[in-house]
Amino acid sequence: MKRRDGEGETARPQSDALTSGERETSGQAMPKQTTDVDRLVGIRITALRKARGMSQTALGNAVGVTFQQVQKYEKGQNRVGAGRLREIARLLDVPVSAFFEESEPRANTQEDVFGFLSGQGAIELLRAYAQIEDEQMRRDVLALVRSAARLAQSRTTAPPSDLA
Repeated sequence: MKRRDGEGETARPQSDALTSGERETSGQAMPKQTTDVDRLVGIRITALRKARGMSQTALGNAVGVTFQQVQKYEKGQNRVGAGRLREIARLLDVPVSAFFEESEPRANTQEDVFGFLSGQGAIELLRAYAQIEDEQMRRDVLALVRSAARLAQSRTTAPPSDLA
């Protein structure tokens, strides 16, 4: 038997009818948008995963999602739920807090280590450096990299020379 005029139903405000994580826009429920924090978490997942030498597929399989979903997490396109983030932290052997900004300002805020590690070749460079056992050789490699960085910096800041 069909109900008429809302018989037996209690009125609920429309905002309560929306599911968690949704908001109303123009009369339609829309999924909540990702934020800068979601993108930060994604960058850090990428850096930590690569540092462990783990593929997106391996991480996805371990937490029960596809590698495409891991890609979306890493790009900040999808939010990572609390339980899943805790599982990712466990697999990467880091505390959950490693995925978030530090509450205290750091002495050197110019370089975000996680941002650096997401750069192309950064993990490979770090792995190769870690394989050098001789301390003097490590110092020499570091001096070489610093010199290359200074040279690159001077090339980008120096005005073009006139060849007249």
